[in-house]
Amino acid sequence: MLREEPSSINCQSRPPPGLGGVQPSGLFDPFTPCSPSTPRTGLKFPQFLVLTVLSICLSSGWRATAEEAPTQAVAAQEAPQQPPPGQPAAKPEPLFNDIHFHLTNYVHEGITTRRMLSLMEQQVGRVALFGIPLSQKWDFFLNGKRRPGYYLESSGEMYYYSFIDAMIARQYQKLAPADRERFDPFIVGFNPTDMNAPDHIRHVLATFPGVFVGIGEFSIHKELVSSKIAGHAASVRNPAIGEILRFAGDVGLLVMLHCDINEVRGVGNHPAHADDLRELFGRHPETSIIYAHTGLGRFVGPTSTHIDLLREFCEDPGLNHVHFDLSWDEVAKWVVKDEETIKSWVALITRHQTRFLFGSDSVAPRSQDAYLKTYRDYQPLWDRLPPEVSRAVRLQNYERLVNAARKKVRAWERANLAEDEDIEEPDVLPFPEEAPVQKAADGTAPPAEKRAG
Repeated sequence: MLREEPSSINCQSRPPPGLGGVQPSGLFDPFTPCSPSTPRTGLKFPQFLVLTVLSICLSSGWRATAEEAPTQAVAAQEAPQQPPPGQPAAKPEPLFNDIHFHLTNYVHEGITTRRMLSLMEQQVGRVALFGIPLSQKWDFFLNGKRRPGYYLESSGEMYYYSFIDAMIARQYQKLAPADRERFDPFIVGFNPTDMNAPDHIRHVLATFPGVFVGIGEFSIHKELVSSKIAGHAASVRNPAIGEILRFAGDVGLLVMLHCDINEVRGVGNHPAHADDLRELFGRHPETSIIYAHTGLGRFVGPTSTHIDLLREFCEDPGLNHVHFDLSWDEVAKWVVKDEETIKSWVALITRHQTRFLFGSDSVAPRSQDAYLKTYRDYQPLWDRLPPEVSRAVRLQNYERLVNAARKKVRAWERANLAEDEDIEEPDVLPFPEEAPVQKAADGTAPPAEKRAG
């Protein structure tokens, strides 16, 4: 391929460091193309000959040293390092592991795990995988032919949908073993007001051994949702919550718990549920708990004491098992509200960097941009955290907590589930040897022949 004539070359348009400009490849290029209308720089024949020889030599594979061209040394540092011959190239470190992700929405539609892998690519390492425990009822008398898919799209009630756990398990099992390593499923299909909830969790573990590592995200107090749920609302004071946390601790399940720290219209500067939550968490030191969104929500914003309350939680030795996720784009707006707010969060997280994890709280995203939105919304926080702290929140704390849960739950399954249990058959608990006899209103027992019906 012929070069342009020397008359069309203007080397003053880009002064070369040493003997020519540095190309992305790291090689010198002594000939810098320029506009033909620019006058010649007046290269004399010996100079032109030297530059030509250098160009030929470098195109044959010679490299400039850092002493010859300092600029080239910088370029070489920024370029990715090539692995030794015969070794695969190292994978780039992902942006984050996601501790809070919903594969399905409020009518249990969503994306497959295979589709999710295509959204994650190499930008996301691992994902905590769960559905939504509640289903938004399509009440024709309220909505007509318009089917609501979100709790804000209808005033109709919501109800617990237990089948979601089987849906999540099957999506996980359809993956190749290597791809399963990137997902960590959680059980969500139980009613947190029901004392039978631990039995549901045990049934799911027995039916799908080797799948689940945690429970949640389940909600106690949740703005705009609690009042819509059929039956009475969940409460931090309900002993059923304590039984769920106790059983999770026995098994080693990681708990993702949502409970607004305050009412939408709180009274005073002390959040309505802070004390009850602190007492609840303190009663279950054997259970690893992740407190979702640090208690904030779409409308439940932080009080002026919110950072101080979180600091008290972190510094209480009786709450070392409690962690916090930074998730949901609706919560990001509170965290990165202004420079002073960001500084307060940076100081808190830096001091207690092992206690915070990132989660997207994305619900069945349709695109990668939609999935990565929450991460990008927190970018002002990532930019101001020290690199090692940012990495702990985005990556390392997930691996530490979830890997520990994997190990504990698998050990519990080996110790408590029969080896011959078929994964396709649910575990059925036998009736007690003597079934309790239901007495009539007058206190007398019905005839034996009528008891069975």
